[in-house]
Amino acid sequence: MTGIAQESKASTFAASLRAAAEPDWTSATTHRFVRELASGEIDDAAFARYLRIDYGFIETLVTLVAHAVATAPGMDRKKRYAAFLGVLTGDENDYFERSFAALKVPAADWRTPIRHPVLDGFRDLMARQAQTGCYGAVLAALLPVEWVYLTWASAVADAVPGRPYLREWIDLHIDPGFADFVTWMTHEMDDVGQQASDAERDALTAAFTQAVALEVQFFDAVYAD
Repeated sequence: MTGIAQESKASTFAASLRAAAEPDWTSATTHRFVRELASGEIDDAAFARYLRIDYGFIETLVTLVAHAVATAPGMDRKKRYAAFLGVLTGDENDYFERSFAALKVPAADWRTPIRHPVLDGFRDLMARQAQTGCYGAVLAALLPVEWVYLTWASAVADAVPGRPYLREWIDLHIDPGFADFVTWMTHEMDDVGQQASDAERDALTAAFTQAVALEVQFFDAVYAD
């Protein structure tokens, strides 16, 4: 898959951000959740909990992508983010609704926003980045959450977890269009880093690494009591 092959070639500033996020980067992309999803060992109750938490995150993510549309310089970039916005509110939202039905999660449960500290952490981070009105700041919060998913999904691309909704969640995150979008964002971040001051690069690094740390907490929450 071209997008996945290109993903491994991310260079310069984006690569430095990924390195700065260790060991959380490795913890997120090889998490127990990822292993159990790929093997099919994750039970339905845990996966339903994950989907509820993630569905609670979608509105925050959609808002951040809307800020990317607003702050991205030039119509070509805006179109890229607008297309991704369509995926989140279309295909991905449909996946959640179908999976909740398959898992017999009552509509009243998943339609009610779930409260969780990790969601509060993401909302706070993404709101702060959006409030800057700076494209690079928005990208620093958006890139890590999507790059983490492309990375772990690519690693388990050949998995046969059994239940269709588990396999489809992997497929959504190795889709060539998604892979190309994430790779494009890494190149965008390289460009942002080249033009940023030392202080700005430090701020971008802080946001990126915080997002990756929150991803670890997000997966941990699946197994919390």
